[in-house]
Amino acid sequence: MIEKPHKTIELMLPSPAGELEALLMLPEAEEHNIAAVVCHPHPLYGGSMHTKVVVTVSHAFLDAGIPSLRFNFRGVGKSSGRYDNGRGELDDVRAAIDYMTERYERLIVAGHSFGAWMGMRAGCEDERVLMIIGIGTPVNFADMGFLRDCAKPKIFIHGTMDKLIPIGKVEELFTEIPEPKKFVKIEGADHFFTGKLDELEGAVRDLVEKYSLAQGL
Repeated sequence: MIEKPHKTIELMLPSPAGELEALLMLPEAEEHNIAAVVCHPHPLYGGSMHTKVVVTVSHAFLDAGIPSLRFNFRGVGKSSGRYDNGRGELDDVRAAIDYMTERYERLIVAGHSFGAWMGMRAGCEDERVLMIIGIGTPVNFADMGFLRDCAKPKIFIHGTMDKLIPIGKVEELFTEIPEPKKFVKIEGADHFFTGKLDELEGAVRDLVEKYSLAQGL
C-alpha cells in the first residue's frame, strides 16, 4: 500500500450514543464530487476502524481522490455507549452519513462484515447515498432482505475461500436483488483478505473510479 499525499483529521462525531471516534482522510486533490463512509466489522470480535480491511478500503478511496470517513461504533475505542445488537449501530452509521453530507452532497457507504450489514442498510434508506459496497457481507448471520427493494448500485466483494461466510450464500442473495449490481470475487481470499489486501484495494478503487466516471461525478 503506497500512500498518496493526504491529510488525516481526528474527530469526535455527535451521535445518539454521545460521541463517535472517527478519522477523516482527505486527499491532496479531490477528483470527484463525492465522499465515502467506511464501516468496521463486529465490535464484539475485535472490529474497529483500525482493522486491516477497513484501512485498506479507506486507502482505496484515497487513491481514487475521494475523501473517506471511518469511525468506531459505539463502545469501541473512544466512542461513547456500548454494543446494541445492531440497533444503535445503525444510528451510528446514520450519524456518520449526517456528518459527511454537511460537507459533501453525495456519498458512497462501504463496510466489512458486520459493517457491510449496517452500512448497506443505512445506505439503502438514505437518498443522499449513491452507492453501497458490501465486503464479506454476512448473509448467513444477518437479515439482508432489505436489498431486494434497494434500487441503488450495489457492489459485493467477497473472497472465494471465505469459510465464515461461504461465497455461495452471497451468490444466492445476489441473484435475488435488482439491478444495478456487481459481484467481484477475490480468488483465494478468506474473510479477512489475508495476503489479498492489495487485490481488495485495487478492486474497490477500480469499481469506484469506473462508477464515478460513468456518472460524471
